This record gives sequence, C-alpha cells and structure tokens, in this order.
Amino acid sequence: MITEDYLCRIGVSLPNNLLGQFDEILKYRQYTSRSEGIRDAIRIYTINNQWISDSTGLRKGVITIVYNFRTANLFEFISDIRNQYRDAIQTIFMRQVSEERRVEIMVVRGTSTELRELADSLAEKKGIESVRITTVSLS
Repeated sequence: MITEDYLCRIGVSLPNNLLGQFDEILKYRQYTSRSEGIRDAIRIYTINNQWISDSTGLRKGVITIVYNFRTANLFEFISDIRNQYRDAIQTIFMRQVSEERRVEIMVVRGTSTELRELADSLAEKKGIESVRITTVSLS
C-alpha cells in the first residue's frame, strides 16, 4: 500500500546476479512488482539507519557480524576492536555456523557516534562478510 501522494520514477543499474537474487526474494515474499519490493527495501533501509543522525543521548542495541574466522589476522583484529570499545560492549555471543564462518552478536550501549564508529571499524576488514547494527534510544 502506497501512502505517498506523489511517486517519482528512478533508474537503477544492478549486476545481473544481484538482480537475480532480488527477484528470488520478491517471488518468495510474493511481491507483485519490483517497484513494490524496491519501495519496501528503501523503507526498511531508511528506518534502520535513521538513528545515525541522532548523535545525542545513549542508545542500546546489537551489532551482528558474520565473518570468515580463517582469514589471516582477523581474530586478532576483532579482539583489538573489542578491547578498544570494551566500555560500549556489554555482552558477546559467538557461534560457528560452518567450517569457516562465525556469527558474533555484541550487545552494546553508548552514543550513536560511538556505536557507529564501532560498527564501521569492524566493517572495514577483509574477511568480515556482514556487519548489521540495530539500536534504540534510551531516552
């Protein structure tokens, strides 16, 4: 359902494999069109990232990381980041999900700037496949 009064048309260029993956998800979720799926994806992306502009007050949330733990020096890198942000990281859960991949969930508390820096510092390293952050305001 579209609640906006006015629709804008945009053009998007995508690699074939990404479009194929997107189409598979649309089919599975029973979207009636790509436009509907793109609108939904943009809405979710916007909601998930609105907190970035809120630099005041404390936030609490989770950072989820998926990484290849056999990548050279990656474990040491993550340990260094954990140590650097030890005041913001409250709890860590780790689980090996395959021979080479691990998922790690950090329960975090801090300012949006601090938590964004933590997530960004993790995302920059080769071997880390995904970093997702979800937070809520404590005020």
